[in-house]
Amino acid sequence: MAAREIDGLSALRLAAAIAVALLLGGCVALPPKPAAPASHALAHTADTRLGRSIAPVVLQHPGLSGVVALADGREAFAVRALLAAAAQRSIDIQTYIWHADATGTMLFDAVLRAADRGVRVRLLLDDNNTVGMDPLLALLAGHANVELRLFNPFAQRDLRLAGYLSDFSRLNRRMHNKSFTVDNQVAVLGGRNIGDEYFDAAQEASFADLDLVMVGAVVPQVSSAFDLYWNSASAYPGAELLRDTPPMTAAAFDDAVRRVVDDPDVRQYRDALAATPLVESMLSGVLPWEWDRVRLIFDDPAKVLEPPDREDLQVLPRLEQAMGLPRAELELVSPYFVPGAKGTAALVALAGRGVRVRVLTNSLAATDVGAVHSGYAKRREALLRGGVQLYELRPQAGAVRQGSAHHGSSGRASLHAKTFALDGQRIFVGSFNLDPRSASLNTEMGVVVDSAALATRLGKALDRVYPADAYEVRLDAQGALQWLDGSGTPLHVEPQTSWARRAGVALMSWLPIEWLL
Repeated sequence: MAAREIDGLSALRLAAAIAVALLLGGCVALPPKPAAPASHALAHTADTRLGRSIAPVVLQHPGLSGVVALADGREAFAVRALLAAAAQRSIDIQTYIWHADATGTMLFDAVLRAADRGVRVRLLLDDNNTVGMDPLLALLAGHANVELRLFNPFAQRDLRLAGYLSDFSRLNRRMHNKSFTVDNQVAVLGGRNIGDEYFDAAQEASFADLDLVMVGAVVPQVSSAFDLYWNSASAYPGAELLRDTPPMTAAAFDDAVRRVVDDPDVRQYRDALAATPLVESMLSGVLPWEWDRVRLIFDDPAKVLEPPDREDLQVLPRLEQAMGLPRAELELVSPYFVPGAKGTAALVALAGRGVRVRVLTNSLAATDVGAVHSGYAKRREALLRGGVQLYELRPQAGAVRQGSAHHGSSGRASLHAKTFALDGQRIFVGSFNLDPRSASLNTEMGVVVDSAALATRLGKALDRVYPADAYEVRLDAQGALQWLDGSGTPLHVEPQTSWARRAGVALMSWLPIEWLL
């Protein structure tokens, strides 16, 4: 689903809701894009504090990029907030989701504080997940140093389901990219959107995710990709779209920030800022970067305006070319794993050639989107018969349980990282899911890193995942599915799920919706 990371509606419920919305809302067409001046990343930022601190180590590694992995959600939030505080010239942010929750509000505040200092801020938000945020967005767009653009926006700001039915072919195509670039010197890129569940601050569930913070040769590439999207036909000036929206007042926003930071639980979470030395080590020139060859790959933003079969605009062929063919081992981590008939055949063929293929995805109990699980479940037996090893994350995965003492974390885990490793030598980290939506409908981005250290680390993590954090799925002697949890007694129904949930997923697996997932 286009909005699967936020609402998790089943295909049937979504269809019913859209029908009702059409009856109530009618059709409002998106006006032609108003003229907007092109802008580009600031090129001369070597004299900023970040530039001066990074330059000596970058010069020692020409053509390479320094990389540090961000697996911990609290650290991933702190790095973004501290980089915004360190910004002196520019902040460019591209994301699919930005919630106005605790962490989202604190990051909005950090960005506005930077703008108050004279930093140029460009925010490129996909419009799919901005429901109810127009007054706040109008406040941001009204700042002299903030420019807001909304990607593939809704013409009707309130009753959006009506827009989906009247303009489905366009609105079903979304910008799923995520990047956060400061002073054109440091970039954070990976799977995380901006919101409590992505930074281990959610009350109901937290996503296990992965970002990379990077300096060096790849950063100008990230900035160029941002510019391409920023100046694309689908990026509409927020000030024009929201000109009839009364903006939130500065006083109301300050009150919202104060309520967040005064909350005792949030105050405890904010302590993570003081406990995260990564940015200060970066500014001091002592951060131990791993220096690797890094290649940025991304969809052309025109992909959302063209037919889904335009492979020349898509990231998947570029990803396959950059990763190459595995000879011995392929490790796949994807929360929304829908390989389809073609992908299933390709993975089975690799396994048939002796390549160990391991997949970690969400169990039905851990996934936030049952419809997507239906697309995976219908391929599960064929994958197992073909020699592919499958692991499904448990909703009590230890990586998230360890954060339960922090703000709001309930200990219920859901996988959100998208990363693939090949032969223990090369790894992909980004926004791309192994599903038809990422391949053909949405835009995606990520990096391929030639790093034995990172690729080996992923392999070791998968070695440890069973039984503490995941079920292993196998076929029994009669060819039926079974789930192993380390107890010695196999389970023959999807663990920790109700009959009704399993029946709903089974029903959706019969519907012709795989291309939407």
